[in-house]
Amino acid sequence: MTLRIRDTLSKRIVPVGHAPGRPVRMYVCGPTVYAPAHVGHARTYLYFDLIRRAFAADGVPVEHVMNITDFEEKIDARAALLGVTWRALARREEGAFFRDLDAFGILRPTYRPRASDFIPRMVRVAARLAKTGRIRRDGDRFYYHPPDRPRGANFPLGAELAEHAVIEPGHPFPTHDTSAGEFVVWQLQKPPLPSWKGPWGAGMPGWHLECFAMAEEYLGVPVDLHGGGLDLVYPHHYSENEIALSLLHRPFSRRFLHTAFVLQNGSKMSKSKGNLTTIRAAIAEADAPGLRWFLGEPSYTERVEWDVRRLKRAAAEHARMRTLVTGWLRSGVGGAVGAREATRLVDGVRRDLENNLRTGRAADRIREFVARLESDGRGGLPRGERTKATAAVRELEFRLGVPFRGAPH
Repeated sequence: MTLRIRDTLSKRIVPVGHAPGRPVRMYVCGPTVYAPAHVGHARTYLYFDLIRRAFAADGVPVEHVMNITDFEEKIDARAALLGVTWRALARREEGAFFRDLDAFGILRPTYRPRASDFIPRMVRVAARLAKTGRIRRDGDRFYYHPPDRPRGANFPLGAELAEHAVIEPGHPFPTHDTSAGEFVVWQLQKPPLPSWKGPWGAGMPGWHLECFAMAEEYLGVPVDLHGGGLDLVYPHHYSENEIALSLLHRPFSRRFLHTAFVLQNGSKMSKSKGNLTTIRAAIAEADAPGLRWFLGEPSYTERVEWDVRRLKRAAAEHARMRTLVTGWLRSGVGGAVGAREATRLVDGVRRDLENNLRTGRAADRIREFVARLESDGRGGLPRGERTKATAAVRELEFRLGVPFRGAPH
């Protein structure tokens, strides 16, 4: 198969390639585990789940890494507020995060490394960066200052940066001063805050070192596909890519894919801002298939305003389609819509997803198919076609991660 996506770095629609005979190597940034995941996270992981399913359905294995950031200032702050250790809070929220993704139908990653288990490798990355001579100290923090790069080697830092960057506490984005593009390599601090022995004393490594260390360990750099939410372009993915360019003289990834935000009251959903709806609350409002149907239909490049009424309409539409498809799969009734039409549907959905994840077109194809079922007064399948028709529906269900058989909950 040839999957084409919009590469965020080049801004072109390009194929996601991989070497023949080996898996696709996909690295998707995971959560900072200090609070429940929200539907903005769900939407991001949904699109990468569709990519993984597309490859798997065509017999192409995928090695998928999702990191768990289990130490960070936000974790420290909430742990102190709750009166627990940072490690206890992180483990609790990590477990809840994967239960939420399981409920949402997201396939488990191949590897789920924790940042705290990768400290030795991150320390070695910091030491390698120090040898470049581009580290400067400012108080308790040590920063790496990147060299100038040719246009297109990394994400832009000038006025174009505002297209991707999101201002959040602790993550400003300078565009004019000499510190533009710098990122923290090491921060001095002592227990009970997270602290390990490092190149410049006791402290913790900078966030951006973690994904580089994990990708280098599990997949090799460059990976085939890397991504997350659009807010990760800067500083996180810019910094990861800079580490790879500096230490290995090649990019972090051959392709970058970033998903647009889910908005609530006009602003990006954010744990740090508190304007969010959790995954578990959204599933309680409708159901997991309905949530996938609602979040997955718009293009991954489009922002989506969270609207519970629209979610419930989408869930009701999916439930109705599921009822009609289930009735159609009855054998021996003699209806006009047969297995050939179902196979054509699946082929069309496959092409839509492989062509830059055109989920909206795929959803319209399914609506058109179900409308034909509804308009067929006889209903059911032509005799002898149940096995082929069921196989086609099963493939559709796998590719989308959405059921179309059985009674809705």
